[in-house]
Amino acid sequence: MKLSRRQFTRLASGGLAFASLQGTLSTAGLAQEKPIKVANILDQTGGLNIYSLKQMKAVAMAADEINKAGGLLGRPIELIFYDAQSSNQLYSQYATQALLRDEVDVIHGGVTSSSREVIRPIVGRFKGLYVYNSLYEGGVCDRRHVSTGMVPGQQLDALCPYVVNELGGKKGYILAADYNYGHITSKWLQKYIRELGGEDLAVEFIPLDVSNFSSVIARIQDAKPDVVWSALVGAAHMSFYRQFHATIGTDKMMLASTTYSIGREHVELAPEEGKGIILATSFYDGLDTPAANDFVRRFKEYTGENDYIGEYGEGGYRGMSLWAEAVRRAGSAEPDAVMEALGGTSVEGAGGLYTIDGQTNHTIMNIHVAVQDDKQEFEAIRTFDQMPPIDTQLVCNLNENPNDTTQYEVQRDC
Repeated sequence: MKLSRRQFTRLASGGLAFASLQGTLSTAGLAQEKPIKVANILDQTGGLNIYSLKQMKAVAMAADEINKAGGLLGRPIELIFYDAQSSNQLYSQYATQALLRDEVDVIHGGVTSSSREVIRPIVGRFKGLYVYNSLYEGGVCDRRHVSTGMVPGQQLDALCPYVVNELGGKKGYILAADYNYGHITSKWLQKYIRELGGEDLAVEFIPLDVSNFSSVIARIQDAKPDVVWSALVGAAHMSFYRQFHATIGTDKMMLASTTYSIGREHVELAPEEGKGIILATSFYDGLDTPAANDFVRRFKEYTGENDYIGEYGEGGYRGMSLWAEAVRRAGSAEPDAVMEALGGTSVEGAGGLYTIDGQTNHTIMNIHVAVQDDKQEFEAIRTFDQMPPIDTQLVCNLNENPNDTTQYEVQRDC
């Protein structure tokens, strides 16, 4: 089923009930049952929508497949989408609205870590459940928060040894988005680089609205690192890759990223502008496995689109699948019942096996290191199987401290 742009842009007081749109979600045979309501709060518009649009459609696809298979516990899923417009104020407003007015059973969504930290206390206050389907800096310890994306203890454990030891990227220059994701991820990068015998020459934090990197690139040229590490975020920051190619190029200096391709940056850039960029991800469209190929095929059939999906898109499907399996295990969609069933919940997904770690409510997953070629595709380098969220495990134990709601700034001795 093809979803029209109008269906994805029409909002009613901030919310869009997909089950109410003709031809959008299949609920045949389920109409008499009380729906299970799922809120999805993402940035449909604004500078962060490069991450959201595919995830919205993947969430809708997952719900549609569940409904066509008889629903969840025999009940239809009703999706309500909210456009936060890349505004944390709207994230706060819609999270409150979803839980109090719309009485949803779960919230999926949030792009940046700052948006997550707006949603999370609201979910705690009103005893809800929140599934965050994005990579982030790690350290959140909260029974009402489920993380289905990568954290540094997974991503950098795979990427840093490859770049520093195997490729000789001993001297690194770090660029990071100027908010909590970039601040904490840069510290993890520094620690990994130092532990591996390397040196971090500089760390720069770049505000999200900056798109001119000429002075930054001049400082990189003066420092002469072996590798530039990018933890940049958003549409404006995409300009860095274009300007790096025009002035330095990956043929002269390595460029590795914790975020590249998540927002489909590589298909927005010219092929030569992204060639040679190294990344580690839990999913990319060219991952050559039966599960990945099948997911890409079904997504394209569902949406009628033929472009790149990426980790952030697949993450929405992953999060819905894990949550739905926990609901089945709990025998209920009530947040407290689902919370009790989360630990050990597993699904076979497009990137491999995904399992929720009961100690942290984070997800064990495969991590794939790859490099972009000159055709806007990624060449596989190595897969690291079933990487646990070791950074968050160091500081979080929800089995022993179930009332913890802290985000710890994870420390690791060098």
